[in-house]
Amino acid sequence: MAIQRMDNVGIVVDDMDAAIAFFVELGLELEGRTEVEGLVADQCTGLDGVHCDIAMVRTPDGHSRLELAKYRSPAAVSAGPRNQPHNILGTHRVMFAVDDIEDTVARLRPHGAELLGKIARFEDSYLLCYVRGPEGIIIGLAQQLR
Repeated sequence: MAIQRMDNVGIVVDDMDAAIAFFVELGLELEGRTEVEGLVADQCTGLDGVHCDIAMVRTPDGHSRLELAKYRSPAAVSAGPRNQPHNILGTHRVMFAVDDIEDTVARLRPHGAELLGKIARFEDSYLLCYVRGPEGIIIGLAQQLR
């Protein structure tokens, strides 16, 4: 049996509005917001008394989504400082292809974005960087060079 597709990547956040604003500025579109609670939510997560706000944002091509979740209960648990390095086990990033990496970084800065290192050139193929956004979320940006 094969999978059909990757449906979404889930990210738990504390400030839903800031996370939505960050990803909308990046170029994703807010697909919708809702609340989730009840037996199915408890069974899926393995938690009791789940009640969370959900926002779904999608890429402009409609093929990729991020599910942002803000837990009302049980309270979200911190995994440690939000400025952890990129090589923490279980932590990685979501990579986005962009037209202009420098412009994208500049637009995200007012939303709290910080470069983890600097914009790097991979041969004559790509400009690449990692950016830390709200909640300590790390995203990758890739600009294909022509």
